[in-house]
Amino acid sequence: MKRFGVQIPQVFIIVFLALMVVLALGLDIPMNWIISDALVRLVMNGVLVLSLVPMLKAGIGINFGLPVGIIAGLLGLCISVNFRMKGLWGLSAGMLFSVPVAIVLGYGYGAILNRVKGKEEITATFVGFSFIPLMNFFWAIAPFSNPSMLWPIGGKGMRPVIGLKSYFAKALNHLWMVEVMGVKIPVGLLLFFAVLCLLLVVFFRTNFGRAMTAVGENEQFARLSGINVTRVRTWAIILSTLIAALGICVYAQSYGFIELYDAPLMMAFPAASAILVGGSMGRHTHIVHVVIGTFLFQTTYLISGPIANEMMLPEVAEIFRLMITNGIILYALLYEGGKTS
Repeated sequence: MKRFGVQIPQVFIIVFLALMVVLALGLDIPMNWIISDALVRLVMNGVLVLSLVPMLKAGIGINFGLPVGIIAGLLGLCISVNFRMKGLWGLSAGMLFSVPVAIVLGYGYGAILNRVKGKEEITATFVGFSFIPLMNFFWAIAPFSNPSMLWPIGGKGMRPVIGLKSYFAKALNHLWMVEVMGVKIPVGLLLFFAVLCLLLVVFFRTNFGRAMTAVGENEQFARLSGINVTRVRTWAIILSTLIAALGICVYAQSYGFIELYDAPLMMAFPAASAILVGGSMGRHTHIVHVVIGTFLFQTTYLISGPIANEMMLPEVAEIFRLMITNGIILYALLYEGGKTS
């Protein structure tokens, strides 16, 4: 299977998705709606998946501490909403506000991971899990003043869900939207994703990007070559955190809501599953793995819901989603462990 460049998770998800498509056609579920929503979900979740690439390339592992970057993005969005900024300007401002926060948090996150080399993934998981309760306390006392963000009774503390309809909900989704044979193509959204992917490709062709890849391939050789391994690893973590912050901004505007408190807690796991479905195996990760994996994984999520509802088994869709999400991560960890044993 490996000789042909296809891994077991890819085979499983492709077969499962093909079966879902056949069932959808048999149940007369409109495919133009499925394709339209799949294109949106590709970018909506794809930027978060893209944020995993720098740490994987640097040999740090899967960024299970993704909530750290997500929190930075949520804070940037909340600042933008607090100032009542709207449309693309409001979304862009939210992204800009999140950048310095992501850099600071990424630096601290990097300092922690650099002290636990060899145990980064498990440490990252608990960093993310620990950071969420800390931020829950912050959301409860955050000094924001926009009434639409605060609890109506008492006027203090952030609401768990903040609607973006009056600000910049779907601002990027509707940019240059075109319709072809009933399929709505979010051109602006896709272009934004394409530009981010291109920038990351260009980055890894720079000297610093090559140094990051070298650290991931052979840390000892990189150190002997004069590369400051700790500095490179720190910047890989900062870059991953920064892209995650941008990713949640795209996700929130596409979803139409900002979700605070415990909402980001488990968001690292679908992202990790998606990049593994795409064919990523640790250091050997490329942008194509992000695109393919996100499309396959999210389309499976999308199409299984209406099929389960049509068959009057709505709980089955969530069971399959959990099986796929956790099963693929388990397979990847076992695969990597088998290679090192």
